[in-house]
Amino acid sequence: MRYRHLGRAGLRVSEIGLGSWLTYGGSVGREEAIACVRRAYELGVNFFDTADVYQGGEAERVLGEALRGLPRSSYVLATKAFWPVGEGPNDRGLSRKHLMESLEGSLRRLGVDYVDLFYCHRFDPETPLEETLRALEDMQRQGKVLYAGVSEWSAPEMAEALHIQDRHGWARLVADQPHYNLLAPEIEEEILPFCAREGIGVVAYSPLAQGVLTGRYRRGAEPPAGSRGSRAGAGGSMARYLEPRALERVERLAGLAAEAGLSLARFALAWVLRRPEVSSALVGASRPEHVEENAAAAGLELPEEVWERARAVLAGS
Repeated sequence: MRYRHLGRAGLRVSEIGLGSWLTYGGSVGREEAIACVRRAYELGVNFFDTADVYQGGEAERVLGEALRGLPRSSYVLATKAFWPVGEGPNDRGLSRKHLMESLEGSLRRLGVDYVDLFYCHRFDPETPLEETLRALEDMQRQGKVLYAGVSEWSAPEMAEALHIQDRHGWARLVADQPHYNLLAPEIEEEILPFCAREGIGVVAYSPLAQGVLTGRYRRGAEPPAGSRGSRAGAGGSMARYLEPRALERVERLAGLAAEAGLSLARFALAWVLRRPEVSSALVGASRPEHVEENAAAAGLELPEEVWERARAVLAGS
């Protein structure tokens, strides 16, 4: 495993991180989830990601159980808050009340005294940004959060946050967690240059396009039984990846990967990690062998000519 700094922060995270969105506490059983986390740790993965809203808090509970007994200083633990976790008017958003209460709930479920990284899971236009950032600063001063970040914020939103933090002398945001993969490269236009300029580490989520960039799905064929794409309501964020044009590109990318002697999954992860702005690529895994396959992408470097051919595929040429 290789490690990178989280932006300009001193914190180092594994190039491959293990996430828990849509998996642990839900579709993946407890024993399987614990086996995946433990195998990842054995392989040198030190970065584990979750959120209060994942599976109604069960993802945090399972992840906390899987990490229990490991030296707390040996891993980096991240969680998030924003999305509704209850029916009350204050059970959502980035108000000081919700952030403080969400953090306390996450710490209980995870069974830890602090989290290394706490994300604002989305931007909240209904809460003054200064209120949100003061809450993050207080969490860090209390020692319950070591670093703060955001997920899916625009560059102007992050810029405004940094301006407020600099004006008050508060700790700056150190991480951004955007959606980024071969089939969704949009952040390369504005977000990556902004993060590079401001010293914010990019933690890419869905680098395998929810499994599509493993080659599991084929044009004209039904999604494999038991796969995420086969489940009722599998549309939404996954729908764009299952369109015939997207799957045709996946087939061509798989050919490029084979020429390079790599599985499509390793190829796709290497593509994300080729960018120096990216600190870590977050993968999901339902079996330890999936963890092993993904962890093997750490440190892979391919010639620029290969990436030029990949860009040609993505451009449809």
